Amino acid sequence: MVKISETASDKIKEMLASEETPNLFLRLGVKSGGCSGYSYGMGFDDKENSDDKVFEMHGLKVVVDGESAKYLYGVEIDFKDSGMGGGFTIDNPNAVASCGCGSSFKPADYEGTPEPCDDKVEV
Repeated sequence: MVKISETASDKIKEMLASEETPNLFLRLGVKSGGCSGYSYGMGFDDKENSDDKVFEMHGLKVVVDGESAKYLYGVEIDFKDSGMGGGFTIDNPNAVASCGCGSSFKPADYEGTPEPCDDKVEV
């Protein structure tokens, strides 16, 4: 389903350890919006839904809602450290286009109108 690098898993587990709520896991999803059509969602949750897909990677529990699963199949998540703090990267083989900021994408079956992009640089 989703591939999460060991580096990204370690970073997420570190973040989970700092939370005060027990039994948290990583929830991944997509929602309509963003400058390419869909935006990625990544956060912590402690409740599973009946349509959730649940798996474990590198000792990390990951949950994807049923509707998002088709857009996230084959996605690779990594964490890149940089001088400015780093961040998560998402490589989505289902995306036919993506935003310059990397936070939204357009799948092949998207028929909507994307929102204006916030990350354009005026010259």
